[in-house]
Amino acid sequence: MRHFKTQGFWTKAKWCAIGVAGVAVFTLLAFRFQLSFGVASFGYLFLLVLQSLSGEFVSSALVSVLSVACLDYLFVAPLFSFQVNSPLDILALLSFLATGLVITRLVTKVRAGTELSRLHHEKLQRLYELAQQLLALEPDVSSGREFLKPFCGVFGIRAVCLFDATNAEVYIAGNARDDLEKKTGEAFIRGADRDDEERGISVRCIRIGGRTTGAIGFEGLEDSQMTAGPLAALAAAQLERSHSFAHASRAAAAVQTESYRTVILDALAHEFKTPLSTILAAAGALRETGALGPHQREMADTVESEAARLGRLTSRLIRTARLEREEVKPWMEIIDVSSVLADTLDQYAKQTAGRRIAVVKACDSSAVMADPELLRLAVSQLLDNAFKYSTPESTVTLSIGREEECIAVRVVSTGNPIPSGEKSKIFDRFYRGADGRRAAAGGSGLGLFVARKIAVALGGSLDLDSTSGTAEGTAFRLALPVAESERAHVVATV
Repeated sequence: MRHFKTQGFWTKAKWCAIGVAGVAVFTLLAFRFQLSFGVASFGYLFLLVLQSLSGEFVSSALVSVLSVACLDYLFVAPLFSFQVNSPLDILALLSFLATGLVITRLVTKVRAGTELSRLHHEKLQRLYELAQQLLALEPDVSSGREFLKPFCGVFGIRAVCLFDATNAEVYIAGNARDDLEKKTGEAFIRGADRDDEERGISVRCIRIGGRTTGAIGFEGLEDSQMTAGPLAALAAAQLERSHSFAHASRAAAAVQTESYRTVILDALAHEFKTPLSTILAAAGALRETGALGPHQREMADTVESEAARLGRLTSRLIRTARLEREEVKPWMEIIDVSSVLADTLDQYAKQTAGRRIAVVKACDSSAVMADPELLRLAVSQLLDNAFKYSTPESTVTLSIGREEECIAVRVVSTGNPIPSGEKSKIFDRFYRGADGRRAAAGGSGLGLFVARKIAVALGGSLDLDSTSGTAEGTAFRLALPVAESERAHVVATV
């Protein structure tokens, strides 16, 4: 804390020195060339605007006061005194001072709002990453230090302490002080959250079903007021998941953990709602102030678009988890596959992460009877799988074609072909192949399972396509029956 205060002091001192130097240089030049009051005023105002872009209110206010003093002393009669005879000159000086301070305040607020939005967005991304890592943990290692390591790794926390009241056990990860374990236990006994800013310790009680089942303490967590609550919610869901697995056999526990995966996502989604709405509202308000420059408008647009994208990713993750444990109930209607997938393909074309996407349409009409939202979700799972395991800088091809009584959607990628021994298992729930477990990007093993479940619910099928794949790649074929009206049109034409 003392380090940040010292760093802030020297930053302010640096900008103050720069501002004073700028005023001094301009004053010497203006006095040397005997500039008029009007020209000198615009020059000082330009210096003040440049200084305001630093976002340091103290230095900008200092430059504003110095500029007014120099104008009064050197450019307003009587010269070389701080006396002003003309009321108009007094009004001009006061207006200049007020304008400078208002500009400084507006720029400072815009900078602060932009920085706050950036921090919110960064923390939401870390929460999303942490949720993925917790979901990827095997149930039999989802307690103890292994359970706490992702908290330290993703958020850079010095130490995490978990008190599990059900088993009366304490788990610690990282380099903790003696006070962390003690304060975590005290918070559970009192049933109240607590923060020790001096020691950098934040403790949150873990509550499940209205009962306090433990407590989790963080040492060295930045912005604990905003982050500690969501982390405790994730810890509560994961802790309850481990308890469920411990009290049942391996086969029974596999069924129970499915519901707790959704609990984690629901808890995460609940914590996302307010911060995401705040980010979007703040970014919109910043753009509407009219005081933003091109660079600030670009930053506000970036914050808004990335927050919206994170919201879409969260909604999709939640729906995927719910579909894998529920019966799919599609809302069927006649749709054109090419038109329905156009928006999805545009999104992947903008966010391919080093891969390219090629679209091939080999038929004039691709009308089917299907649920458009479920179709988009199934194809998105296939595209995610292709981008995750294909060779960097390669091309992922999506083709749409007519095959007798069905429309076939193929997704073909190169690199990391599926071993023959795993081809019969890739559509199983929670199955992840050897390449998937070694990949840097985590996954839950639900993508292909959910995609096939959707295909069957729509009256079609999803399989590996050996005819389109190569020895160096993989191809999936999603087939949907042609709409009855399209069949009748073909028969009438013949």
